[in-house]
Amino acid sequence: MAEVEEKPRRRRRLGLTFWLSVVWLIIVGLGALTADFLPIADPANADFLSVAQPIGAQGEQLMQHTGEYEEHTYWLGSDNIGRDVFARLLKGAQASLLIGLLSPLIGLIVGGSLGLIAGFYRGWSEAIVVAGIDIVLAFPALVLLTAVIFYAGATTTNVILSLGFLSVPAFTRVARATTLAFAQREFVLAARASGASDFRILTRELLPNVLVPMLVYGLLVTAVLIVVEGVLSFLGLGVQPPAMSWGTLIESGRDFLEDAPHITFIPAAVMCLTVLSFNLIGDQLRNLGDTRESRL
Repeated sequence: MAEVEEKPRRRRRLGLTFWLSVVWLIIVGLGALTADFLPIADPANADFLSVAQPIGAQGEQLMQHTGEYEEHTYWLGSDNIGRDVFARLLKGAQASLLIGLLSPLIGLIVGGSLGLIAGFYRGWSEAIVVAGIDIVLAFPALVLLTAVIFYAGATTTNVILSLGFLSVPAFTRVARATTLAFAQREFVLAARASGASDFRILTRELLPNVLVPMLVYGLLVTAVLIVVEGVLSFLGLGVQPPAMSWGTLIESGRDFLEDAPHITFIPAAVMCLTVLSFNLIGDQLRNLGDTRESRL
């Protein structure tokens, strides 16, 4: 009987879209980090003689690196009160990325810890954790955000803490499910048989295996929370002036969509590309880490 030739495994590679997404996020991240030092217009300076200027228009702006008014090109136009859209995009990226990255980090740390404990110990600890996340998921998120912002103030810190709290249940479920999958594996049983403490098993054996899928999932949550922050700012529940984010930039141009659509569409396009990049990177890394063999 002839031997059946074994099909070669399909080698997974990171495609062009992955690297384009990485490049885009690097550009946006560097722009946000250096926004306060670049030779650009002061993002808070209003020039009422240059209201709603189109892309590439010429004018005069207060430059933040010199503190003096100079001839200036509005590379992405100006907004409804004459502020440079490009400068405000870079400045707004600071708040949007800060909220989008720190909020999932809170969910990852808190939710990951709860999920590890619930999946490892099971019993009453798992019942308490599962009941807690079910209660949080049952509570209307918009009502919670509105209450927190109304009583504590619409600051960047409060938005980060609120969104971080709301992301805890999702990370808890991911961590718990992954812990349950690894808790009875051979290396965990061997560690128990060798007399390793629970803390050592959790931190040395389970945590490295749980952390990878949680980090990949965190990229997808980051994309979602950037959009959520934009929606909150558009509704007046997010970052408040004089602070700015991509959501506030989009909101500032809603009354000028007919005459100056670039005020809204440019920050919306930047947000869309950033969210898309996080999603594409997360999807590619998730597929790369999938241990199941692809079927030809």
